[in-house]
Amino acid sequence: MSLAFDKVPLQLTVNGKPCAVEVEPRTLLVELIREQLNLTGTHVGCDTTYCGACTVLLNGRNVKSCTVLAVQADGSDVRTVEGLATEGKLHPVQEAYAANHGLQCGFCTPGLLMSTVRLLEKHPKPSDQQIRKAIAGNTCRCTGYQNILKAIRAAAAAGK
Repeated sequence: MSLAFDKVPLQLTVNGKPCAVEVEPRTLLVELIREQLNLTGTHVGCDTTYCGACTVLLNGRNVKSCTVLAVQADGSDVRTVEGLATEGKLHPVQEAYAANHGLQCGFCTPGLLMSTVRLLEKHPKPSDQQIRKAIAGNTCRCTGYQNILKAIRAAAAAGK
């Protein structure tokens, strides 16, 4: 038996662009981002908030979009990994990850990038403890985190 729900209209800004959509009330923010807006850089890894692959910035704060209802984002500003690069040029944090081999398979990378961007907005010159705390909600199964930490330090040192 399939349940049908009336759709709810939402107005939000996604990566700097106004967006009007309709969603079922039970739609997760990650589903809206991936399935309706076709921004597939935000990954779904665990559906339990453990992995952090779905991390986006919601009104400037990092959230795990697999546990936020899309209706909760009504009127909000959402920034995904697709919103980092501008005019075909990588964001400095993306450049730092690439230059310092801060990724391997890349599955966790979008969430880590968004957590790093938020960290550096909040703490431009973070301590190692602040870096570790900022990415504690992002799990990478391929690395020992050393190059990720190196990338974050490099982005901070470059003033990004």
